[in-house]
Amino acid sequence: MMLLRERPTPEGLLVSVCDREVLGETFENEQVSLTVEQEFYDGEEATVEEVVSSLANASVANLVGTDAVGVAIEHGFVDEANVLEFEGTRHAQYLRL
Repeated sequence: MMLLRERPTPEGLLVSVCDREVLGETFENEQVSLTVEQEFYDGEEATVEEVVSSLANASVANLVGTDAVGVAIEHGFVDEANVLEFEGTRHAQYLRL
């Protein structure tokens, strides 16, 4: 299950999506550390369709987890070449220009 949170900002809709099981976890790779902060990522449980709809309206999105990033790739929001790997999970950002 994925968690979805939307926040309106002056620059547009900010969307955060994470796999439920990574919420509150910290992951590292050789360059950086990533903490999936509850204050930022905790939201409502969401289906694939709800995540896709939210991403379609997003100006900026942050995604963490195999499922969340996989949905963004599968539906053309994120290029797999731009996905970061962190100790077995994935992270991607989406910015609509």
